[in-house]
Amino acid sequence: MSEFEFPEAKERGTGGTVIHPEGWAIPRGFSDAMVSSGKIVTLAGQVGWNPANHKFETDDFAEQTRQALHNVVTLLIESGARTHDLVRLTWYVVDRNEYNAARRVIGEAYREIIGQHYPPMSLVIVSGLLELRARVEIEATAVIS
Repeated sequence: MSEFEFPEAKERGTGGTVIHPEGWAIPRGFSDAMVSSGKIVTLAGQVGWNPANHKFETDDFAEQTRQALHNVVTLLIESGARTHDLVRLTWYVVDRNEYNAARRVIGEAYREIIGQHYPPMSLVIVSGLLELRARVEIEATAVIS
């Protein structure tokens, strides 16, 4: 198993109850709302750098996103949570076009790392992030039932 393989990430999401009002279209790649109770785990925004040395190994948007997702999962596991405990993700990206161009690759990475669990997500386009080379930052909230 490589350092970035998380068996927990392969599990189908079971944490929380997805709220889907009658008559609303099915969301694309996220849920609109979720209800959960338990121990709350909050993660600071994770960027796509190597957490061992705080160095970016690439400027590629999709690869930085993959690394940021790995960093999120590592912190979840360290806190006693798993990917199916996620109840909220907020993504900050510096370039809408870069994100849109990489959506397919990002989706594949998300399913590989997080699994088939789609908590409520927001994506915010920002003019920049504190780390100058960062292309994406992902905040997460999990609830351990």
